[in-house]
Amino acid sequence: MIRSAALFMLLLAPLAATAQVAEPDSYRMDNYRAPVPSTLTGATVVDTETAHTLWRRGDVAFIDVLPRPPKPANLPEGTIWREKPRHSIPGSMWLPNVGYGGIAQATDRYFRAGLDAATGGNTAHPLLFFCLQECWMSWNAAKRALEYGYDTVYWMPDGTDGWVFFDYPTEEIQPHP
Repeated sequence: MIRSAALFMLLLAPLAATAQVAEPDSYRMDNYRAPVPSTLTGATVVDTETAHTLWRRGDVAFIDVLPRPPKPANLPEGTIWREKPRHSIPGSMWLPNVGYGGIAQATDRYFRAGLDAATGGNTAHPLLFFCLQECWMSWNAAKRALEYGYDTVYWMPDGTDGWVFFDYPTEEIQPHP
């Protein structure tokens, strides 16, 4: 009986830990791959199936904010650099590196321009932000879009990991210029 109770508690511990992540007052500034909160004030948090329904409707701009690794400095001459392809939700716009807690002015301008392109300049146009599962980048980006004045912001915490888990389609995408 004691072993059963101990096993039960061991199995519940990870669930309790992930359910207790508090929504911060500001942006997450480090440790971006960690459990995320279940809320984002001002946004609608959606699960993967709901995101798929929104995707099929076709009237929501899907914004992928997965960071893009930089080309390593000082590669030996003749080294071939191959960027890892990004397989994402079809039709989504990839705006890499906009989900950090603090972003440079150039990144801020890039993010605003990308959102403008995705929405045709209409802040009422719905946006859905995602990255990977347990990735604060999409949480930060969605929070920032709300601060930019976008009215309808969705956040999908499970990102492309959840999308692939449900066997929904993906395609290789390139960063928005």
